Amino acid sequence: MDNASQPCPTNGSEPKGADSCGVIYIATEAPFVEAAIASAQSVRTNAGIASLKVHIWTNLECRCRDAGLFDSVEGLANPHRRSKVDCLSRTPFQRTLYLDADTRVIGSLVDLFRVLDRFDIAMAHAHKRANANSRRKWQLELPAAFSQFNGGVILYRRTDKVLTFLEAWREAFHTAGCRKDQVTLRELVWASDLQVYVLPPEFNVRYKKVVETWDEEEAVPTILHMRDFVSRGVPK
Repeated sequence: MDNASQPCPTNGSEPKGADSCGVIYIATEAPFVEAAIASAQSVRTNAGIASLKVHIWTNLECRCRDAGLFDSVEGLANPHRRSKVDCLSRTPFQRTLYLDADTRVIGSLVDLFRVLDRFDIAMAHAHKRANANSRRKWQLELPAAFSQFNGGVILYRRTDKVLTFLEAWREAFHTAGCRKDQVTLRELVWASDLQVYVLPPEFNVRYKKVVETWDEEEAVPTILHMRDFVSRGVPK
């Protein structure tokens, strides 16, 4: 079993390999950095993995170090709106969960990381699948049933195949001329041979109204991903 396929630790245990599992953020500008700090706190409180590490790329390094929540802080040169495409392939972890700054973890992540026992990468579908931007073409004509993936919660293994894919996404985003990164992501996934798992919506809850319609036998929300986390803190 190579390092990339080593199982993530359960609560209270240590990983079999150094820096086995971790969460990464990419955040610039004060509102997003503060949101990422709050998200990292939710990871520390609720993830259920004692040895889980957290890394951030940012242009506000001192603020992130002072927060005391990140195991490592790395400066971000030439940041832009979608800097994540430049950083994902540089993950220091064998198993990585990328989270947008406007997320909150409210449940255990133990089973989520176990998905990587079987799959290379996992994402949830984009929620506005009928939106014109969600059907925008880059190079390929794809069926509407193969919808965009949301790029705010991405779980992946650090293998050569995955890193090559992430580098291709970085290059595609910078050359395609699309404002949103999900346009190129969708087509690259279609063309790839990656083992892709589609996460159920409770691992990327975009709207409060969704949670309000679920009962306890339908789904247990685990990762909330809402714009209000940047502007106003926790949604009420």
